[in-house]
Amino acid sequence: MIVLDLSCDQGHRFEAWFASSDAFEDQLARGLVSCPHCGTHQVRRLPSAPYVQTSSHARPPAEPDPQAIAAKLIEALRAAARQSEDVGERFAEEARRIHHGDAEERAIRGQAKPSDMIELLEEGIPILPVPPDKDDLH
Repeated sequence: MIVLDLSCDQGHRFEAWFASSDAFEDQLARGLVSCPHCGTHQVRRLPSAPYVQTSSHARPPAEPDPQAIAAKLIEALRAAARQSEDVGERFAEEARRIHHGDAEERAIRGQAKPSDMIELLEEGIPILPVPPDKDDLH
């Protein structure tokens, strides 16, 4: 279906629905199109922008699944951790050395006590705890 802007020879403007442009031309030729204001059959099509269905007519997007988002985030963090250097229990010490420029800058992972993690954060050293993968627990 299309909506056409039309005008009669009396200057009345109106819209009408048709199955297609060809259907409008056919109905106009057979005298089936008339002005709703004055009834004349002297009608012409006006230039108009095409009708486009907007998103307000579309199905609303699905609500994101928070558990699925969290699972993808954790997997991305684990993948990044697998590509970092494991410094083990020296994590806090090595993070400080990298931060102060005393060691080569690189991605590291390891273990740290909660108190060490808090101290690193208070010193402005960015760290991010990553939950271990089930394969890492063995």
